[in-house]
Amino acid sequence: MLAYIFRRLLLIIPTLLGIMVINFVVIQFAPGGPVEQVLAELRGNASDATSAFSGQGGDVQDNAQAGGALQAGSTSKYRGAQGLDPAIIEEIERQFGFDKPLHERFFTMLRDYARFDFGSSYFRDETVINLVLDKMPVSISLGLWTTLFVYLISIPLGIRKAVRDGSTFDVWSSGVIVIGYAIPSFLFAILLIILFAGGRYLDIFPLRGLTSPDWDQLGWAARIGDYFWHITLPVTSMVISGFASLTMLTKNSFLDQIGMQYVQTARAKGLNERQVLYGHVFRNAMLIVIAGFPSAFISILFTGSILIEVIFSLDGLGLLGWEATINRDYPVVFATLYFFTLLGLILQLVGDIMYHLIDPRIDFESRNF
Repeated sequence: MLAYIFRRLLLIIPTLLGIMVINFVVIQFAPGGPVEQVLAELRGNASDATSAFSGQGGDVQDNAQAGGALQAGSTSKYRGAQGLDPAIIEEIERQFGFDKPLHERFFTMLRDYARFDFGSSYFRDETVINLVLDKMPVSISLGLWTTLFVYLISIPLGIRKAVRDGSTFDVWSSGVIVIGYAIPSFLFAILLIILFAGGRYLDIFPLRGLTSPDWDQLGWAARIGDYFWHITLPVTSMVISGFASLTMLTKNSFLDQIGMQYVQTARAKGLNERQVLYGHVFRNAMLIVIAGFPSAFISILFTGSILIEVIFSLDGLGLLGWEATINRDYPVVFATLYFFTLLGLILQLVGDIMYHLIDPRIDFESRNF
């Protein structure tokens, strides 16, 4: 198993490199890059997201206003640069590092990322690592609690549906599951706000943030209560639409194992149904369910919470990555991509290790790479 883990760790390097190369090339051809964002601001046409531009571009803007450098008839490869002094455009490119060749910028980025140096945001006066660490508690809270509750609901429900397959309980619970799966989580979020967050009826839960403004002044017990008070509605909205597929996977896995010969043998030995179910079937049936926990967590953490973060005003990694993509904040875009990809690859390896721990008969050493 150690040799397999070592090979998988080595495989992470070319996989991560390939993903970064593809995304780096695609980004270069995307219109509306950071240089064009600053040019739009210089002309007074920037969006609200880039009006807060500071740091590198702030000096450029001051220089442009001080120099007033409109030049008739000048041309540029950037949209909106017509009439601007080429020297100003060259200064903007230098500030963003766009004065260097494409390959040099890419290898510089890889060298910095290998040292976990992600640079600073183009449009926020803060380093990327500080931004990620600042948003991490929100995303970890949503991803961890959602995944935990999804498993706590889906596994018992799936087992019960398998044991009572075809019964009235199985039929009506399948109907509830289908409804929950069909309705997006953000619609459940809006419904919960209307019902419980002062939207129209009750005003029980808060609508903004992960904690209250006075959280630092509370005692430890009050802090825990305040945290769960804020996280209840976002997590509930994600859990309601997230447990359907896992419930059916659990049910089908148990049904498949219940029909096996070893189960019939166990029953023939005089074991009752509970002993058969939890002493023999459970371990084999739960193999695929439990081993899929890392991938389920990474999926919920990085793809399922953007709209929930927006609706409940939770400033997490999903919202950070989305805003960075819209604003062409390349350091944040590539850093979050690098972090998400690296974490996803590591968690996939953790999933394989969990397969082996749950069922030692699974031998990854014999697999060829």
